[in-house]
Amino acid sequence: MFLKNLNPLRRIRELLDELRRTRRERDQARQQVEQLKDDKQRLDEKLERLREENERLRNELDAAMRAGKRQAAPFSRGKPKDNPKTPGRKSGKAHGTHHQRPVPDHVDEEIPVNAPAQCPDCGGPLTVERVEPQYQEEIVRRTWVRRFHIPICRCDHCQKRVQGRHPLQSSNAIGAAAVQVGPEAITLGVLMNKAQGLPHADAAAILQQGFGLTMSRSGICRAIQRVSRKAEATWHALREAARRSVLAHMDETGWKVNAQLCWLWGVVTQQVTYCEILPGRGFAQAETILGADYAGWLIHDGLQLYYRFLKAAHQSCAWHLIARCRKMVVASPSTASFPLAVKQLLEQALTLRDRYLAQKISLHGLWTATGRLEAKLDHLLAPTQRDAANQRLANHLRHERPYLFTFLYCPGLVDATNNVAERVMRILVMIRKNWGGNRTEKGARTQAVLTSILCTAKQQDQDAFALLVDLLRSAEPKLLDLLPKEGQMTQPGNHPCAGEAPEIRKALHPPAPTPFPPSVAFVSHQNATPPIFNSP
Repeated sequence: MFLKNLNPLRRIRELLDELRRTRRERDQARQQVEQLKDDKQRLDEKLERLREENERLRNELDAAMRAGKRQAAPFSRGKPKDNPKTPGRKSGKAHGTHHQRPVPDHVDEEIPVNAPAQCPDCGGPLTVERVEPQYQEEIVRRTWVRRFHIPICRCDHCQKRVQGRHPLQSSNAIGAAAVQVGPEAITLGVLMNKAQGLPHADAAAILQQGFGLTMSRSGICRAIQRVSRKAEATWHALREAARRSVLAHMDETGWKVNAQLCWLWGVVTQQVTYCEILPGRGFAQAETILGADYAGWLIHDGLQLYYRFLKAAHQSCAWHLIARCRKMVVASPSTASFPLAVKQLLEQALTLRDRYLAQKISLHGLWTATGRLEAKLDHLLAPTQRDAANQRLANHLRHERPYLFTFLYCPGLVDATNNVAERVMRILVMIRKNWGGNRTEKGARTQAVLTSILCTAKQQDQDAFALLVDLLRSAEPKLLDLLPKEGQMTQPGNHPCAGEAPEIRKALHPPAPTPFPPSVAFVSHQNATPPIFNSP
């Protein structure tokens, strides 16, 4: 047994096995060392990037804090461009089409101009060759005063007091309130304050300097509130029209009332605009405007509360997502591949819509390409993103996935963006910058009523000035001629589209509420064909 253990061949084999095992362990250790070195290098690079980004964000924060304390130029864009474009109109062919004021359709005053007595250079006599006209459009800087002689009568039978009224009167008040401001002056004050955003003091100054009409700030404020009270019936009717509409754009923005944060809500349909200021930003406020059972096409910015309109077919604004992707690319270029891919996909969807509306592809081709875009988006959203901002964007896109391409399944009917409502909000934001909101609940209601009236009049290309003057001169309550007819509320438009689609109202009342847009198969098996899907 002892001699067997001393067998040299066996001992050599054991040592060789041990040597091979040791070499394997050495190789594994070397691989682990290399892996640790690579990990360390990657972490060092990541740490350096985070340090650079931290430094950049600190500099931006410091610059923003310093800029916030500078009131001389609050809207400065920072450093100028290296090669900016030349300001002003271009010369030559680059100028484009030249425009001039048209000749007036009437002349109020004819003024003959005397010829010069002699030549200004040599002093010789002058001979008139022709007479050329020149027109001057001027305003009249004066206040026109009317005095109405109102008969006060008494009924011989019932002894009731009755007085006359002229069509130009805006009130029956006499005695202490006999001196009044005319409806045209009040309407001009409404437009200056609510449409142009001028404070009451500035509107009063313009009336005084331009027309010689003296009004105080409080006088203009009370007059504007009187116009609002007379227009409230039309305001309520506009809300009912928005609830009956086939398609609605909805948005909201912050608004201060008595220095407290409220929200100004806006709904824009194809015919009307409705605004209301409410103390909240939830579904409870949204349903008071459209109604919880709204069953039309609803276009919005993707805020979660809008999806509680279960009977509506939704379209999430593509432009909001594109803008978000652009900001993410600028904020973190090292992790920009995912937002760039999303941005490119959404821009491809917009290009696809434009090609269909230009009749370069068929409806079947549009829907086929839409399916490919959806598959591409699903492929982008499949992996988990390492970057936190990218993961938040991916989570948002997963929720918005059924509502991103509704405009491609309903081309010409549903817009891809919420730009219609954004333009209304942009006007209100500019007004908010001038005087910050409203001081009272009554002022907020006045703002909402008159903004709805003015925006609807502009949307329908009607003269808001004439509408408000007619309203003020009306002796009885009346609805302004801004409400669409019942037939207009159910016809989405006449955009060039082809193919078959469900009848709008029937498609929006499914047996079970669903937030998804109608599928291609569902659309193609319907017999009703609204005018919007007819071929031109």
